[in-house]
Amino acid sequence: MERKRAGRPLTPLELEIMKVLWDLESGNVQAVQAHLPGEPKLAYTTVQTMLNVLHRKGKVKRTLKGRAFEYVPLVSRQKATRATLHDLIDRLFGGSAEGLVMSLLESRDLTPEKLARLNRLIEQAHREASQVRPADGKEGRHGNP
Repeated sequence: MERKRAGRPLTPLELEIMKVLWDLESGNVQAVQAHLPGEPKLAYTTVQTMLNVLHRKGKVKRTLKGRAFEYVPLVSRQKATRATLHDLIDRLFGGSAEGLVMSLLESRDLTPEKLARLNRLIEQAHREASQVRPADGKEGRHGNP
């Protein structure tokens, strides 16, 4: 159950706070509040509550420095992105990454340049996958007789 919780995507406000912590690498409530976008600024107590929520969820670590807690992200930007993307694919496309790509293609959100880059990435993934040994212990197709 705990593993499932760690992979949950961040709420929009949690994400904004994590973005600040990723950029600052660490910070107290006052520093996070000062770096959050938008006007008017969120109340100090709101930022404090959200940082405590993130701490309880295991997304940040806190250490008492003087009279204030210093918060450090425990979840990387990449891991948070991955969790959010998996959640999006699960909820909107029934777990099908192909469905996401098809939706992007159908909505024409991909320029020819982006499509060419995507094709290069797909070809690279194919090459790398063919180099990996299958579960039966035999080499990939290049090493098979």
